[in-house]
Amino acid sequence: MVFTALLLFSCNGSSSFVPSRSEIDKAVAKGEFSEASKLIKMYLLQDSLRFSERDSLEFLLDKMERIRLDFNKEDTTVINYVKRHYPGVTDKQINGWIESNALENMVIDGKRYFFARSARNLFRIDSLALANFDQKEAREPDSLQRLLTWLIPQLVDKSAKSSSGIIAPARMRIKYSISVKPDAVPAGEIVRAWLPYPERGKDYQTDINLLSSSQPDYLISPTGVKHSSIYMERRAVKGEPVEFGYTLEYTSYARYPKFNPADIKLYKPGSEIVAEYTAERAPHIQFSDRIKKAVEEAVGMESNPYMKVKKIYEWIDSHFPWAGAREYSTIDNIPEYVLTNRHGDCGQVSLLFITMARYAGIPAKWQSGWMMQPGNENLHDWAEVYFEGIGWIPVDQSFGRVKGARDNESAYYYFTRGLDPYRLVVNDDFSADFYPAKVHFRSETLDFQRGEVEWRGGNLYFNKWNYKMEIEYLNK
Repeated sequence: MVFTALLLFSCNGSSSFVPSRSEIDKAVAKGEFSEASKLIKMYLLQDSLRFSERDSLEFLLDKMERIRLDFNKEDTTVINYVKRHYPGVTDKQINGWIESNALENMVIDGKRYFFARSARNLFRIDSLALANFDQKEAREPDSLQRLLTWLIPQLVDKSAKSSSGIIAPARMRIKYSISVKPDAVPAGEIVRAWLPYPERGKDYQTDINLLSSSQPDYLISPTGVKHSSIYMERRAVKGEPVEFGYTLEYTSYARYPKFNPADIKLYKPGSEIVAEYTAERAPHIQFSDRIKKAVEEAVGMESNPYMKVKKIYEWIDSHFPWAGAREYSTIDNIPEYVLTNRHGDCGQVSLLFITMARYAGIPAKWQSGWMMQPGNENLHDWAEVYFEGIGWIPVDQSFGRVKGARDNESAYYYFTRGLDPYRLVVNDDFSADFYPAKVHFRSETLDFQRGEVEWRGGNLYFNKWNYKMEIEYLNK
């Protein structure tokens, strides 16, 4: 019937078979992805559609496929994992976790699917499951905590001798590459790639030296572009991967500025920084009733900007454990997602922090790139807040307290003040423009840490290519 409708519409231009947007949205909300896809394709046959509407619907088609990629586990696989690591668990408990979405799941086309990381996440976010977790087959390394327990007190001591708070330089060599899978792009077509590149113009990230690149012709984004990248092009060859890469060295510094919270000045009336970075920014930074209530609960009657930030940090840290995240582009409002699901990864809790800080009147913004602590190299997000008379201060919400630290100052290093030197800062904002401009919609609609790839026929999502980072520490 749908096929017949498509033929009739394409032949005579009749609008009688065109579904409404509300019908499409209802089908998506109910998880009827196959039906929604058919309705969207019918809707897109209209010649009179505005570009913005056409673009949003085409992205919605893609978004449903991204969700399918994230929610790819069936109940047998997930439940067997839970029972293996919690031998005494009951079916009632499991059903309760499914109902509450602690075992994150979604019904798609009438069948329940689980988020790929839902089973392991359960033992991070549910206290009862965690208390009964048998780690024999899922032991997690604690090398990062051991490193921080050793490193952070040294940074605190060094900061006492520094007027700037820019301390402890770490010189690192990065070899980064992405590889597009063979025949993901037709032979002869040009593949365009944006690879993350160290942000320049920062006193805590200096001496950036590009040693080599896979392509002799490349473009490095100008200083000040919010998503810092190196751009390359390459022609696809049949049966071969399309590869891009570079090697560079740079120096990264720890940040731990010394200041007295009581000395923080009032924000200047009419300040551009205050106006921009305390504003809402849909879809992710919105002052919903839930955000307002969270800020009231966390901050209370506090008026000092520093203490407001610290209270928000502590509130998030105590309420929302870390858990592996689905792709950000599949989530409509990330802070609301965290509040609903009671967990979040580094970027998700950072966005919640930024939103709450802004509602509390504290300028806050996004920063991200990689964490480079030896043995723990990974993608990572954090935030910055602005204090009048002090400047921008880092806030790494997901690092939380440094366990086993020698004193409170070391334990609270990441609370509203400090950042270690093992970082690669790529982004000074989220959902920013690329240089040169990207034609098709993005794989990561918010962040930029792995890269972006496209060709004339469209965007290449993450399942079409792989990335690899190799780090060498030059001043051990």
